Amino acid sequence: MIKQAVDYILKDFNNTPSEKQPEKEVIHGIVDKMRIVLFPEYFAAGTSVKTRIEHTLCGMLEEIYTALTSQGVSDEMADTFLGKIPKLREYLLTDVEAAYEGDPAAYNKAEIVISYPGVFAVMVQRIAHELYLLKLPLIPRIMTEYAHSITGIDIHPGASIGKYFFIDHGTGVVIGETTIIGNNVKIYQGVTLGALSTRGGQELKGLKRHPTLEDYVTVYSGASILGGETVIGKGVTIGGNAFIVKSVTEKGQV
Repeated sequence: MIKQAVDYILKDFNNTPSEKQPEKEVIHGIVDKMRIVLFPEYFAAGTSVKTRIEHTLCGMLEEIYTALTSQGVSDEMADTFLGKIPKLREYLLTDVEAAYEGDPAAYNKAEIVISYPGVFAVMVQRIAHELYLLKLPLIPRIMTEYAHSITGIDIHPGASIGKYFFIDHGTGVVIGETTIIGNNVKIYQGVTLGALSTRGGQELKGLKRHPTLEDYVTVYSGASILGGETVIGKGVTIGGNAFIVKSVTEKGQV
């Protein structure tokens, strides 16, 4: 029986092109190092002196560069990605600000950066999104699934997210690949920004399948907003457990 099983597996395996796949542990390590690079004031322990911080970060950037190129990323792509770090930090600092201003339970910003799952998940997605834009296969998804496994927040690396984005609590949030989110958007746990239907399978690849949330939108817990043509207009508030499949463009509460 064992021989038959092995023969059956190898029959298909031998006909499958063998490609070196990224190592998940290495990709997870990149994420962890990027967290230090992006928030050195919280995670670069013992590096309070400016020159020591610079030395530490330069070393980490070299490690990240080496790790990326070891995973089949070209030197040019790695350079492009590292050049995005100032932008990543700029956006992430706005996310921390949005979390602090939006959550009266927050003691300080250190608590938010170190412990809030939404901030971690968005940080990872922003990193992965830059690699996604470089059209790297698999690595961006490994990154966001790493965050998903830790936080319960599932954000596809393809989603486009503006500044001052805050996911409060976060568990069960799903944000699909072609979602577009504007600035100053806040969503709560259990929100789905998804596709209206995926019955077309691979024929839908590349099409806008997920909704657009314009600036200053708030979506409360358990709401589902579905469809690529669905637009939630500026300043709109979507109530808890709402099921939205058509655009809501007038400011107010649904």
